[in-house]
Amino acid sequence: MPERLFTCTPSKLGAYADCPRRYRYAYLDRPAPPKGPPWAHNSLGASVHTALKNWYALPADRRRPEALPALLKGTWVREGYRDDEQERAAYQRALGWLEGYVATLDPGDDPLGVERVVAVKTAVLAFNGRADRIDSRPGPDGPELVIVDYKTGRTGLDADDARGSQALALYAYAAERTFRRPCRRVELHHLPTGTVAGHDHTDESLARQLSRAEDTARDIMAAERAVTDGADPDEAFPAVAGPRCGWCDYRRTCPVGAQTPGREPWSAIDRPAAPVAE
Repeated sequence: MPERLFTCTPSKLGAYADCPRRYRYAYLDRPAPPKGPPWAHNSLGASVHTALKNWYALPADRRRPEALPALLKGTWVREGYRDDEQERAAYQRALGWLEGYVATLDPGDDPLGVERVVAVKTAVLAFNGRADRIDSRPGPDGPELVIVDYKTGRTGLDADDARGSQALALYAYAAERTFRRPCRRVELHHLPTGTVAGHDHTDESLARQLSRAEDTARDIMAAERAVTDGADPDEAFPAVAGPRCGWCDYRRTCPVGAQTPGREPWSAIDRPAAPVAE
């Protein structure tokens, strides 16, 4: 019998790469262990992403800065903040990011896709993911696709971050096959600083990222088979101890993670850098 394809998203692959134990808690254990409280930085990032999605849903003549307060208010996620004062400050900060960002956009430009799902199958993977934005830009031989990913957290993003992002590479690989147009350029748009970190992939660099993803999928399937055959789930899916444990949704469930002091749900909002990418 042919081996089944591993159905995955960037988040699913990233969870295992960060910590196999967290992957098990999130995707395998049923009933799933209880999560901790919602994180304010996730609420902030989700609010900004959805506001930008709704910005592009407006007719071009209504894509004006004065539309942003209503868009952000309509998508605002209130969970995780310490108090009303912190939440109000975060809202004003996010509104400033959006105003600065849309000032760089041409309201008449319509992306090829906004929050667009792209999918592809390989010999190992059945991959699907939702790209924040897919642009069509002129290239030397005709239109080319560009993957745009919005960031609202960690500062100091540069071309190495764009080059090393497996998620962006997989989006590019899948988008090229979905739309049948070349897709090599990937960009991280950091709204708090108004900076863009980009990288132009080659066939070889995309193939390397795809191979890494397939290797991760094989590791996951091997661990799942081991548990099915009677292996200890904690040994098949070991915990990776480190600073990330303080931010983990399953810290209270995990004996290893519980040894790390937990972070308050709102603590990343008052820091210059959030703990995870959005």
